[in-house]
Amino acid sequence: MSRIAQFFRNVASEMRKVSWPNRKELTNYTITVIATVAFLAVFFAVVDLGISSIVRWILK
Repeated sequence: MSRIAQFFRNVASEMRKVSWPNRKELTNYTITVIATVAFLAVFFAVVDLGISSIVRWILK
């Protein structure tokens, strides 16, 4: 038996052991991720604008 075939058999065996989330859990996780990314995007945009304003004010 080749090593590659054994590797893929092991992968398939491990994938059967995985506990996959149900639809409700997946929806909750997705909403959490999207909300976190949106919050961080807004946070870093505000920080960037603040730092840019400070730098422009100093360089004036």
